[in-house]
Amino acid sequence: MTLELTWLGHATWLLESGEHRILIDPFLDENPASIVQAADVTADHILLTHGHFDHVADAASIARRCEATVVANFEIASWLEGQGVENTVGMNLGGGVDLPWGRVQMTIAWHSSQLPDGSYGGSAGGFLVQTGGKRVYFAGDTALFSDMSLIGAGGLDVAILPIGDLFTMGPEDSLAAVKLLAPQRVLPAHFNTWPPIAQDADAWARSVQAETSAEPIVPTVGEPVQL
Repeated sequence: MTLELTWLGHATWLLESGEHRILIDPFLDENPASIVQAADVTADHILLTHGHFDHVADAASIARRCEATVVANFEIASWLEGQGVENTVGMNLGGGVDLPWGRVQMTIAWHSSQLPDGSYGGSAGGFLVQTGGKRVYFAGDTALFSDMSLIGAGGLDVAILPIGDLFTMGPEDSLAAVKLLAPQRVLPAHFNTWPPIAQDADAWARSVQAETSAEPIVPTVGEPVQL
C-alpha cells in the first residue's frame, strides 16, 4: 500500500494511505506558510489534536464539502456538529477507534485547548495512527513528557514533533522526545509560521542525527515524503 505524508505548513499534514486521504489539523486559508487553500484540499477523514484556531480553522468547511468524518475529542466533535458537520467521532484520551484505513488512538498532550469562539475545547491530545503497516505518531502541540517512552514502546516508524518553542516544546526538548520515542524517522512541525516560533530546522536535524538513532527529515511544504 502506498503511504505518503505531506506537510501543508504549520501543523497541518496530509496522510495518504492507499485511496484514503487523512488530513490532520487543517489550518490553510489564514496560514502564511501554506501554499494551498482549504477549497483545494480533499479528505475523507480529518483528525484534530485540539481546539486552537491554528489547528481547526478550516476543519468544518472541508468536512462539509468533502463529507469527511472528523475524529477529535468529544467537545470538539460536538462543537463541529453545531457547525453543520454531519460525520464525527468524538473520543477521549487513551481511546482508540478502527477506521476504514486503519486505527487511531488519542494520546495525551500537555497543552491547552480553547475553541476559536472561546468555548472549552476539551483535553489537548496527539494521535497514534496505524495504517498501511506503519505506526505514525502525531504529537500535536505539546510539552515534553516522560510517558512518550510508553507511546514509543510498540515501535514507531515516524514521529511528528513540534519544535517551535514558546507555545510548544522547542528544539532541545524535542530532541529529548526523540530519545524517549525512539522512532525510525522524525519530522518537525509547528515552526517558522510566524517570527515568535522561528527555528533552524536544519540545526535541529543535525542534533537529532548526532544524538539519536532516528533519521531526521526536514519537510518542504507541499512535497510528499514516502513512508
